Amino acid sequence: MNFQIKTPTIIIDAKKAKSNILRMKNRAGEAGAIFRPHFKTHQSADVAEWFREIGVDAITVSSIAMARYFANRGWTDITIAFPFNINELDDLIELQKKSRITLIASSIQTFAVLEKNLSEVTDVFIKIDVGAGRAGISIENPDLINELASYLSKSCKLNLKGFITHAGHTYQAKGLQAIQLISDKSYRSFQYLKQYTGNLSYMVSWGDTPSCSKANLTSYFDEWRPGNFVFYDVMQYHIGSCGLEDIALAVACPVVEVHPERNQAIIYGGAVHFSKESIAADDGFKLFGYVVKFNDDGWSDPVPGAWLMAVSQEHGIVQLSDNQKDMFKVGDIIGILPIHSCLTMSSLSEVCTLDGTKIHTMNQE
Repeated sequence: MNFQIKTPTIIIDAKKAKSNILRMKNRAGEAGAIFRPHFKTHQSADVAEWFREIGVDAITVSSIAMARYFANRGWTDITIAFPFNINELDDLIELQKKSRITLIASSIQTFAVLEKNLSEVTDVFIKIDVGAGRAGISIENPDLINELASYLSKSCKLNLKGFITHAGHTYQAKGLQAIQLISDKSYRSFQYLKQYTGNLSYMVSWGDTPSCSKANLTSYFDEWRPGNFVFYDVMQYHIGSCGLEDIALAVACPVVEVHPERNQAIIYGGAVHFSKESIAADDGFKLFGYVVKFNDDGWSDPVPGAWLMAVSQEHGIVQLSDNQKDMFKVGDIIGILPIHSCLTMSSLSEVCTLDGTKIHTMNQE
């Protein structure tokens, strides 16, 4: 890199990111699914154009504010894949003047508010929980799901497209076999659910990066909504979703102190930049990120014997092995491959590509 870094800055390898995007689009097409990528990972109008360049015109976001950001930049087919917040009803109505918005919910109360207040027919999904234990009606409760589907079938304002889910428990899976088992079970459950509700034409919208990256989902789901794949990260690498060569985002952090007596360096890069998300590494210690060195082509493989071992608000502590303890000096810029690229992108406003091109993101608004 031939540009100056002063503060923690996200560096995107555009070539890798574009390769990840094209590969995922092709995988969805080969599986017979609509590709509606989730934009909550990059949250960037500039990165969004990399999707548009290869024909993507339907997207997923996670909030009204994010939908507005992309609607203002010409995206007109947007699913908000977060349970609708009825306190934002006026914002939704205003947003619908710009884009076709698809909503999700899992309660009659929410759908009743929409039915009463919306002036135009709006597509909706019922949010289903297939095992992650987060939002949605459990897929093990077909009676409640059928009750809600029956309610929506009588609506004049809400058009039920089908069911939407995020198999977040694939993030706790280790290896392809475990990811495939979750996908297979979910497919069978949705087939039963469509039969139970008496409507085999209901869509199933599916979204998680591990299964979309590696599992065989041919003819399983009608729509894919992965998001993290655009950059991947250390968590996805440990799950088995990607290789190190696929990670397209690193954070450039200045070294502010070195402590060879304890084999550590302190970087300007902490929880406000990376979050406090960590994973258990092979030896049982907490890992907050891999350390890499920047070079003319981007960055190196992770440095053996160096890792981000702790973060506080602004500080990051890099642990070094005995033979690496003198590797860094004050003022050096080192790279950190983050555990979770989505949270890192959401936290930092300084973003650029390897050639120094500035990238516009939602949190710069």
